[in-house]
Amino acid sequence: MSSVWGKNIKISIFGESHGIAIGVVIDGIPPGIQLDIEYINKEMKRRAPGRNKISTSRKEGDNFEILSGYFNGRTTGTPIASIIYNTNQKSKDYEIIKNIVRPGHADYTGYIKYSGFNDYRGGGHFSGRITAPLVFAGAIAKQILNKRNIVIGSHIKSIGNIEEDSFNMINLDKSLLINLTNKEFPVIEDENEKRMKEYILKLKEEKDSIGGIIETAVVNLPVGIGSPFFDSVESRLSHLIFSIPAVKGIEFGAGFSITKLKGSMANDEMYVEEGKVKTYSNNNGGVLGGITNGMPLIFRTAIKPTPSIGTVQRTVDISIMKNTSIEIKGRHDPCIVPRAVPVVEAAAAIGLLDLMMENKLI
Repeated sequence: MSSVWGKNIKISIFGESHGIAIGVVIDGIPPGIQLDIEYINKEMKRRAPGRNKISTSRKEGDNFEILSGYFNGRTTGTPIASIIYNTNQKSKDYEIIKNIVRPGHADYTGYIKYSGFNDYRGGGHFSGRITAPLVFAGAIAKQILNKRNIVIGSHIKSIGNIEEDSFNMINLDKSLLINLTNKEFPVIEDENEKRMKEYILKLKEEKDSIGGIIETAVVNLPVGIGSPFFDSVESRLSHLIFSIPAVKGIEFGAGFSITKLKGSMANDEMYVEEGKVKTYSNNNGGVLGGITNGMPLIFRTAIKPTPSIGTVQRTVDISIMKNTSIEIKGRHDPCIVPRAVPVVEAAAAIGLLDLMMENKLI
């Protein structure tokens, strides 16, 4: 089933953007794990809409209710079910365009796939709203990993052509990653926040949108996680990351730029320090042969511009198969990159936890 993922832990997400609720069932979390509910709330708020001028005006608190698998402050070992009620829908915004498919959205493909029975309001099950349950599951996975000193953090590497420097891929302190998770707009250099926000707001005024790149790092992963060929770290994480709406690309380490290097420069030469094998560079992003090598795991995720824009666009009326145009109304993010940051981290945490369990490390 397409809404179920995992081998050692399984997650199943459900719901639609303008339905009664959305949620997730997580199976395979070991019993006895103490959950920090405030930590989960914090992660949910990082993704929640309606927090600032560069976000959609739709206000959803993303307050969750745990229905099962949690008792007396600890996991029970049975499936954890969580539900998030939708409280601020404006479905009438979509009634007048239910047959006018929106460019860049899954309206047309969803209509064909589900024979016209799909919930078209706000994108239905295709909506980025469905990433909220993913963040809930990721917050649990991150807590389990944190207890083993494995820390995940990200920064907004670029918005359009406005870019900041990458992480130091060799010497990366976990304190930087933790500090970034506490920022509403996670950038390494604060001056980049102003530049990026001003550009987003300019495009909002122009009824347009923009995308960007999120760079994510994971430190203190043990050596030996992942299995060739089809369960490599890259393939397992990529499967999850590409499940996030609006993701159009992912690269690890030096990524596509490694093609411009000679082998003598691309290879990460090795040395021993305090009984540990390390590398002088990290062009492979902490992974060799699909297996972690102990260096920081580094990857970048490409997020496309928000497809819901106020500019008039050419499209079709699927009910009569005629050409037409559309000017999208309603409440939409001019840039979803900031809100996608915790989603990418959540997906990475879920994938890494699954791999850790596979290696009997949890």
